[in-house]
Amino acid sequence: MKLGFKSRMSIIATIMALVLVVVGCTPKDETKTGTETGEKGAATSKVFRMNLSTEPPTLDPAQSQDQVSFTVLNGLFEGLTRKDEKGDNIPGVAEKWDISEDGKTYTFHLRTDAKWSNGDPVTANDFEFAWKRALDPNLKPEPSAYAYQLYYIVNAESYNTGKGAKAEDVGVKATDEHTLEVKLNSPTPYFLSLMSFQTFFPVHKSVKDNEAWAADASTIISNGPFKMSSWQKSTSIKIVPNENYYAKNDVKLAGVEFVMVPDSLTELNMYKTGELDWAGKPTGEIPADQIDTVKASAKEGEFQQKAIASMYYYLFNTTDKTFKNENIRRALSMAIDRKQITEKVTKAGEIPAYGLVPPGIKGETEEYRTEVKDDYFKEDLEEAKKLLAEGMKELNITKVPTIKLTFNTSDNHKRVAQAVAEMWHKNLGLDVEIQNQEWGVFLENRNKLNYQVARAGWGADYNDPMTYIDLFTSKSGNNNTGFASKEYDDLVAKAYASSDAKERMALIKQAEKLFMDDLPIMPLYYYSDVYLEKPGFKGIFIDYKGDIDYTRGYYEG
Repeated sequence: MKLGFKSRMSIIATIMALVLVVVGCTPKDETKTGTETGEKGAATSKVFRMNLSTEPPTLDPAQSQDQVSFTVLNGLFEGLTRKDEKGDNIPGVAEKWDISEDGKTYTFHLRTDAKWSNGDPVTANDFEFAWKRALDPNLKPEPSAYAYQLYYIVNAESYNTGKGAKAEDVGVKATDEHTLEVKLNSPTPYFLSLMSFQTFFPVHKSVKDNEAWAADASTIISNGPFKMSSWQKSTSIKIVPNENYYAKNDVKLAGVEFVMVPDSLTELNMYKTGELDWAGKPTGEIPADQIDTVKASAKEGEFQQKAIASMYYYLFNTTDKTFKNENIRRALSMAIDRKQITEKVTKAGEIPAYGLVPPGIKGETEEYRTEVKDDYFKEDLEEAKKLLAEGMKELNITKVPTIKLTFNTSDNHKRVAQAVAEMWHKNLGLDVEIQNQEWGVFLENRNKLNYQVARAGWGADYNDPMTYIDLFTSKSGNNNTGFASKEYDDLVAKAYASSDAKERMALIKQAEKLFMDDLPIMPLYYYSDVYLEKPGFKGIFIDYKGDIDYTRGYYEG
């Protein structure tokens, strides 16, 4: 899920802002609205400010597929469940639920006081409408890339792929205004975790007649803790508390302001001068060459470094005439020094990656990565040279054409791309052209396989290895590699259908091995998030998969 500002403060304004920070106050129009108290340690109503780095491609829950969009959506919308700081499922719009003995029928009982930001009641019909909308094969402006996340539901896949089922056949039904019944194809132990994922958010039925509803602040009706206040394209998004939210008393922030600053050094300077309350991940970045200095000068608790269940990797376009060759893909993967990248380039405590599923994801009894080692390949320069020669022979070429490596605009992505390109050139004699693209353009090109090698990152949608494994099935709208394998799809389908934990993990292990033997991607490292948070803010956290939750945040001055 990830480019300085148009103007800077004058010297006098900067000095004044620093003085205000020292005495514990901030300009009223910038950072606080509503009621506040002057007592030490008491909660203060204050705006929380962070950097998105770029414009969200969409704020439609059915269309979104990136970290930037998710970060905003998590404040605007709420699903049937929420996640607490430990990653456990807690009631959201659904105050309780029942699960049948066979694990295939879920009955959600919705709160009677849940409302949309315009005051309309949130009903079970809104969820049924939203889920079937996400599955609609004719959804505009384009079908949902995340529709496959609903395939656990009876007839969802058949409807989405146009293979016989109609919308009314999909196994989700509002039995009354506050009861939603969901029928699954097979028991799915992590199904409740999916209920807090964006594709399962409800949407207001007013969107039916307005394809562009999610691109305009005035037409976004939401049901979450916050509502849209303003959206200045490529500049900022402001959200404020939703007075119709059922738990409005739990929302302590006066609002959240997201700026869109692409340069990481500018972001860090804005944090230092008090223009931002948060800097770094998940949507911003602290310059790698500044991390040690920032850490040394930070106040207690201000600098945070956290390993998360997320991976950074490169995609190979397996439909490209060069990268359709497995030996060439493997050669490029084996010719990279990942430790040098994590220690000399990114410098945030990342772990070199040689598998598909990162640490932090549950396995059968322990973490999956503890039970199944990520040793599917190793870095071996001499073997890489042999494989490259074999690949060129198979393609009947004497030289690999210049490789085009693309990434979305980011200082970190650029540094990694430069390091990889240099290694490929030095170790294998390959010519590499690197190119950055604006986030929305980059995503579109990647989705359409309009690239050769492209940067990618993936964070868990729920705490199970399947969130990585089913990413690369032929049915996944997020599989941007061209890789398609019936054997792989069959293994995933069997894992879906299995209710035996041991059997499920064995099937997932087989699928991961098959995928890593083919290597349609080049794993680089498992993420570690580095970020700064202004002292005084509480209740804002990064979860196990790297998402930020600010919905119950507050400030104690």
